[in-house]
Amino acid sequence: MSIWNDILGLFPILNLSSIILIAIVLKTILKKSELAIFYISIFGLIVSLMSGVLLFEERRSAFSDMILVGGYANYFIILIALIGILFLLQTYQFIKSFTNYSEYLILSLSAILGMMVMSASIDLVTIFIGLELMSISFYILAGFNRTDVRSNESSLKYFLLGAFATGFFLYGIALVYGATGSTNLLMISQIQSEAVKVPIYIIGFVLLLIGFGFKVAAVPFHMWVPDVYEGAPTLSTSIMATGGKIAAFSSFMLAFSIPLSMHLKSLTIVVAILAASSMIVGNIFGLAQKSLKRMLAYSSIAHAGYMLVGMASGTQTGREGIAFYLMSYALTNLGAFGVIIFLENKKENLTYENIAGLGKTQPFAASMLAIFMISLIGIPPFAGFIGKYYLFLSAIEQNMTWLAIIGVVTSVVSLYYYLRVVVYIYFKESEIDFTIEKSKTTFASLLVSAALILFFGIVPSLILRYTHILM
Repeated sequence: MSIWNDILGLFPILNLSSIILIAIVLKTILKKSELAIFYISIFGLIVSLMSGVLLFEERRSAFSDMILVGGYANYFIILIALIGILFLLQTYQFIKSFTNYSEYLILSLSAILGMMVMSASIDLVTIFIGLELMSISFYILAGFNRTDVRSNESSLKYFLLGAFATGFFLYGIALVYGATGSTNLLMISQIQSEAVKVPIYIIGFVLLLIGFGFKVAAVPFHMWVPDVYEGAPTLSTSIMATGGKIAAFSSFMLAFSIPLSMHLKSLTIVVAILAASSMIVGNIFGLAQKSLKRMLAYSSIAHAGYMLVGMASGTQTGREGIAFYLMSYALTNLGAFGVIIFLENKKENLTYENIAGLGKTQPFAASMLAIFMISLIGIPPFAGFIGKYYLFLSAIEQNMTWLAIIGVVTSVVSLYYYLRVVVYIYFKESEIDFTIEKSKTTFASLLVSAALILFFGIVPSLILRYTHILM
């Protein structure tokens, strides 16, 4: 009976796995499988989302304590499924122009499956399996435009640096296992106070920190982000910057929550330095960017720094802040990239000058982009403000006021390049005439993203009541 309970608890992940297999079969037997695979993909993600909601109250582990069921795991599974649905809606407008649209959907679903596995894993081995499934799919998605040199270059850079980071991560797992005799985070947490006295264990955790640092794009492991985000197809950048960040931080937080909550001074200082460096570098370099995608790439680095503030605090408030902020950040960034996809219309790498006068020529796209930029700044009543408040509050609670001050100051710096977008779309004259193909699914995706960040910014308690009991 226990095995069936385990299978039931893992239903959101097993369901999506089945959908991927069905999509592969449909691709082989149907000449025109694009529409069928699109609908079955949306259906599969909706089922995973709903089953994640139904199983939220379970709060147990499955498969010999390798997978979490309910609570923490399901919060992120639900969020990833929602992001996946909104992302697929953005892809629909390319169903005719994408030569290999079916393959793109299958790879995207595989990446989303890897994210879910990472988020639900309580064992370093299963985290690694999910990480690699997600990463390999991302390497291909980044280079999906095979005729575009920049796309090929971004894929190669991502692959080489990603493989290098994977080496650190694997070696870290090996050293942690050598020191503790286990890769299970539940078991490791029980002997944490003794394990930290073993040098091999400390070295192993440092290597894990490097691996996670690469995946969340924290300084100094961030150099791949601007080139990959800019060179990859914007659709691919959209899911990498949102779902990938959720999965990486959910695993990162789980693996490091116990050591950091013990307030080990050396580890806390290291994570705090990573946070401060990411906020400073991300926002300062963001000032100099002309390409919107490249600006959002450095913005992504800065936001990783904000979330690392919550990690460094090692408190319940910090973890709540990260969980809430991941929801806000993912919806906002997905919307921002969605507008860029909406505007590109087969052009690449929009600049500030390209969007001048957008408020007059495309008022819907302009209003959506303005909302997402304001949320990224962290201005009320949008959800980004609540997320930053909790993250900075957690630092102050742990007498790390200096880190909160850096966060506030760098947020002020970010005002320049975020509001610069608003200035260009409403207060500059148009240089080009956008001819946009109307897409109801893209409209729907943008509207849902904007509505959710506004709604949860006004009524954050609806999310915070669940983040409070995650860990």
